[in-house]
Amino acid sequence: MNMKAFGIVNKIFPDDNKGSRHQKFTVMLKNKQTVLIVHNIDIGKKIPDLHIGDKIEFNGEYQWNSAGGMVHWTHHDPHGRHKDGWIRHKGQLYQ
Repeated sequence: MNMKAFGIVNKIFPDDNKGSRHQKFTVMLKNKQTVLIVHNIDIGKKIPDLHIGDKIEFNGEYQWNSAGGMVHWTHHDPHGRHKDGWIRHKGQLYQ
């Protein structure tokens, strides 16, 4: 399911460098739900100055889990099989 939303960064994890590299962080949505953002930095550009408390807007593929869910495909799809996603941070678009 596609998800487009705004959130506040509330936790930043170390980059996952095993296999495809991913930048990972959680955001709290307006409804107080927390979701994990899993942003592929081998395909999309890494957000260089991300901090707790930053506001972001994102669009990607949402997958539910018992911890609140995760959003991935927050970048363009070089093979054209998924809808392109993105993250907007401080006016800059990352995809």
